[in-house]
Amino acid sequence: MRKQMNKARMFCLALLVAGLATLGVVPGASAHTGEFSKFDNCPSTNPEVVKCLQAVTTGGEVVLGNKRVPIVNPVTLQGGLSKVSLGFRTMFAATNGVSTLSKTPQPVPGGLAGLVNCKEIENWVVRIACEATFENGLTGVNSTLELAGPPSAIRVSEPNLSLESGTALEMPVKVHLENPFLGSSCYVGSASNPLIWKLTTGETSPPEGTAPIHGKGGTAEFTEEEKILVVRGTELVDNTWSAPSASGCGGWGVELILDPIINLSVGVPSASGKNVAKLVNTISSATSAAVNSH
Repeated sequence: MRKQMNKARMFCLALLVAGLATLGVVPGASAHTGEFSKFDNCPSTNPEVVKCLQAVTTGGEVVLGNKRVPIVNPVTLQGGLSKVSLGFRTMFAATNGVSTLSKTPQPVPGGLAGLVNCKEIENWVVRIACEATFENGLTGVNSTLELAGPPSAIRVSEPNLSLESGTALEMPVKVHLENPFLGSSCYVGSASNPLIWKLTTGETSPPEGTAPIHGKGGTAEFTEEEKILVVRGTELVDNTWSAPSASGCGGWGVELILDPIINLSVGVPSASGKNVAKLVNTISSATSAAVNSH
């Protein structure tokens, strides 16, 4: 109870600081000083943007079907946030051509050998191409998380994040499996059939038969004269999402052969409760007024 009260006080203090900062709005700039430089790609001069956000995922894992991929390379979510509507803020795209969600490859344990057994491919042309890939040592496979919708489809709840209750971050994503043999369009999920992550710092509510998991609100502090709120050690989790079959693996024609092999190996489609997302983050936010003044 005391822990929740402390977090509630910190959240209320953040709101108070945000309210005071809006009294001094000045024109924005494309580059900012000190710690405010992390918000260089926030569309802070847009009058609909009231806050800037940067969330850097430095650890955790994604379990898709029966494949576990640790997060070993930092992934950055950044952009602007709207006013609160129905309990959530929506995201505005990062500027200067930077991805709102960075396309950061994560190595898949086992590589191509963990996804495809060349000898099991009946089509001789595809089998030879597979064996040639192994002979050339191009066996590494990367899994890259990408947005499967516009940034405005991302929703953020600061109270839920702080108080470890309910959805803190919701976003539609897809997983890009990358290897020369798999081609450039091998995905699990798409714009029309995304993986919907409803990440929480609290306890999840998966289907019966699957144990819930619990996130963590992290430790909050203010920097830059109380103008930037930084929350370290946040753990956002979700094991309630489902995943469709893979598609586009190997490119036109070849996908008819490779997609079923990838699906069998990865274990997709997979129902709710069979997949897990655990993201360990450092989350920074500031009002657009504060960012514009630095």
